[in-house]
Amino acid sequence: MLRIGMLTPSSNTVLEPVTSAMLAGVGGISAHFSRFKVTEIALDQKALAQFDDSEILRAAELLAHAKVDVIAWNGTSASWLGIERDRALAKRITAATGIPASTCILALVDILKRIGATSQGLVSPYTDDVQARIVATFAAAGIVCPAERHLGIRDNFSFGTVEEAAIGGMIREVAAAAPDAVTILCTNMNGARIAAELEREDGPLLLDSVAVTLWGCLQALGQPMHDFARWGRLFRDPRLANPSKADREPACPIST
Repeated sequence: MLRIGMLTPSSNTVLEPVTSAMLAGVGGISAHFSRFKVTEIALDQKALAQFDDSEILRAAELLAHAKVDVIAWNGTSASWLGIERDRALAKRITAATGIPASTCILALVDILKRIGATSQGLVSPYTDDVQARIVATFAAAGIVCPAERHLGIRDNFSFGTVEEAAIGGMIREVAAAAPDAVTILCTNMNGARIAAELEREDGPLLLDSVAVTLWGCLQALGQPMHDFARWGRLFRDPRLANPSKADREPACPIST
C-alpha cells in the first residue's frame, strides 16, 4: 500500500473529498491529511504569516508518523509568495522527515514545462492584488496570462462554497482566449469534475489544483496515470506520463 500525505489549509473543505473521489476504486493507494491554520488569503502581514514554514513543518512531521511515501503541500501560496518558497519548503520537509516532498505549484510548473506552455489562463477566487501577484509570478517564469477571472474573495472557507456552475462559466470565458492551459488556481475551489467535463481534446489543457497536486504525488511515487484518465487530459497526455524508472526524478519546476 502506498500512502500519500497531504498538508491541508485548516479551513479547506474541498481538497480532501475531491482527492478521495479521485482515488476511489484505485487499489493500493490511500491519502492522509494534516492541517495547519489558514483562514484567509491576502497580502497583509497577518495573512502572509499563516504560511510560515515552521507551522507547515509541524504538520508534515505529524504526517510522517503515518509512514507516508510522499508529502505534498496541497495549496497554492507559492503562486503569490514566489516559486522559490515551495522549492525551499519541499527541501525542508524532506530534511525534517526523510520523505520525498511535492507541492501543488511545483507540480503545476512542471506540467507547464512538459507541455511547452508559454501562456496560462487563470481562474481563482482571490482578490485583485493577490491575482495580480500570481500573474506576475508566472510571467517571471515565462508564462504569460492572456485571460483571467477571479472572484475577489478573501475568506478561505468561502472559496469552497463557489458553485461548479460559476467555476464552469469562468473556465469557458478564460478558455476563449486560447491559452496553452487554463488553471483553476485554488485547492479549495470545487473545479476538478467540471474541468474534466468541459475539457476538449482540441482546446487548452484544463488544470484543477487538487488534480495537479495528486499528479505531482503520483509522479514522485512513479505511479501510472491511466487509472485517473476520467479526470482529464492531465492523466492521459503522454507528455505528462511518468518517466522510465531509469530517468525518474521528483517533479521539478520551471527554472527562473
